[in-house]
Amino acid sequence: MQETKIKKLIVGPISTNCWIYPLGGGEAAVIDPGDEADKIIFTLKKLELTPKYILLTHGHFDHIIAVPELIENYDKKPQIAIHRLDSSSLGPGSYEVHKNSIQAAFGDPSFLDVYWNEMPPADILLEEGTEIGPFITLHVPGHTPGSAAFWDKNENVLFTGDTLFANAYGRTDLPGGNDKQMIASIKRLFAMDGAIKVYPGHGEITTILKESRD
Repeated sequence: MQETKIKKLIVGPISTNCWIYPLGGGEAAVIDPGDEADKIIFTLKKLELTPKYILLTHGHFDHIIAVPELIENYDKKPQIAIHRLDSSSLGPGSYEVHKNSIQAAFGDPSFLDVYWNEMPPADILLEEGTEIGPFITLHVPGHTPGSAAFWDKNENVLFTGDTLFANAYGRTDLPGGNDKQMIASIKRLFAMDGAIKVYPGHGEITTILKESRD
C-alpha cells in the first residue's frame, strides 16, 4: 500500500479527520468516521473500496457519529474496533456517555441530539498490542482512558487520533482525561522512529521527529 493512497476526509462540526486506508483486495479500513456518512460512502465507492474495519482511535462523538449509517450501508458489515476502555461509547447506554462528555465540552448537551443515531456495540475490543489488519494497537491514554493509536510498522505510518496533533495534543479536561497519562503517552510516541508519518484526528499530517523537536 503506497502512502499516497491514504485518503483524508474532513468531516463533522469539529473538522475531524476521517482516514480511508486501503488494505488490498478492494477492502479498506475507515478510521474515525466522525460524521457525513454519505461523503465517506461516496468516497469509498469512488475508490472501489468496501470497509472491512471501522477503527476508532477513541470514543468521542466527533470520531464515531457516522458509524451507524456506515454499517447499515453494507451487506457485509464492517467490523467495529475500539479499545476496551472506551467501549462504553458504543452500544446500549452510550447516549448518556456522550451527553456527559458534550455537557463538559460545550455546556449544552442538546447539541448531541442533532447528530445522534443509536450506536451499535463494538465487534472487536482492542488492547495494547492487538493486531488488526496491518496495524498494531498502541494504548495511549490521556485524552480518554481508551485512546489508541494504529501503527502500520511496514508502512511507517501512525494514526494518533486526538493524542498527538501537529504542534499540539488533545485536551485532557473532559471526562476520563488525565494529564499524567497524556504526558506519558506523548513521551512514548516521541520515543518511536522519527521518520514515522503521523496522521492525526484533526489538522495536518506531521512526523514524530517534527513533533518531538517542536
